[in-house]
Amino acid sequence: MEHTADRVAGLLKLLSTRQRLMTLCHLVEGEKSVGALCDAVGMKPPAMSQQLAILRREGAIAARRDGQTIYYSIVDEDVRQIMAFLYSTFCQDKTGA
Repeated sequence: MEHTADRVAGLLKLLSTRQRLMTLCHLVEGEKSVGALCDAVGMKPPAMSQQLAILRREGAIAARRDGQTIYYSIVDEDVRQIMAFLYSTFCQDKTGA
């Protein structure tokens, strides 16, 4: 149980910043380029790169290069499930519009 508690605490810490939470909310919709994430979250590329580096280091996301464009996606299944719940509860358009 201690190991699980440590893992969950680490995941919650990873999700505890607005920038990373918003980035993961957009990635739960599917793979996105750095530029698309910057536009969606409203961050400049250097700041986004810093947050993406943290998420990659912690194993939550992975990168894929296509030419000069780098795409990111969620690869950690626990992060994907947590973000899917958060997205459906707080982010998804509830009006159906």
